Amino acid sequence: MSTSVTTTCRDINELLPPARLAVQLLFQECFKAGIKNIFITETYRSQERQKYLYEQGRTRPGQIVTWTLNSNHKSRLAWDVAVGPPQSLYDVATLSQVGAIARKLGITWGGDWVGSIDRPHFEVKSSWKIPKGYKLEGQVIVPSNSKMQVQLIVEDKPKEEIKVTNTKWNPGSPTMKIEAENYIAQAVKDGIIQSSHLKDLQSEAMTTDRLVGLYITIQQRRSK
Repeated sequence: MSTSVTTTCRDINELLPPARLAVQLLFQECFKAGIKNIFITETYRSQERQKYLYEQGRTRPGQIVTWTLNSNHKSRLAWDVAVGPPQSLYDVATLSQVGAIARKLGITWGGDWVGSIDRPHFEVKSSWKIPKGYKLEGQVIVPSNSKMQVQLIVEDKPKEEIKVTNTKWNPGSPTMKIEAENYIAQAVKDGIIQSSHLKDLQSEAMTTDRLVGLYITIQQRRSK
């Protein structure tokens, strides 16, 4: 992935699998706890961008935003979050609630650090695994902006039905495929869902259940 040092990456698919799974589990448990207005502000960060941010407040104007040149963001094992309305962007109470949930999941929270407190920051080691007693219970919608809210989409169907429907989506019609891509592309443009969903649809990696879940999510967000 090649981006400018001034560009923020918010795509959880740029994280290593353990970190991506940890993000999904954290947002799922936050959703279950009633915390739905949090969103990702940064995932992967190149060394060049880390250096650029480190210079802020030192050799470049602005407030200091980082105290290290060696962040786990560049290792694809860390992510930052913020809080959406009605709270302030870095509402301490909300971030503390998220931090408490992260501790239970074995996720490191920057709010627990001594001397260099970083409440929006979360990270895991490459060996991280889902703790005993937890699991992903459905499709977790991880917002990348304040216009979206965390969602957990659970299919309430017998296992045998899920085996049948949870297959690669095949519209069987070029026209239907184009219409679906246009619909998802518009939702990405409107900031309702992440661009990774469109990439999966175009590469034919999208499952039927997931596409239905996205349709429900888009409809709900547009009806508000």
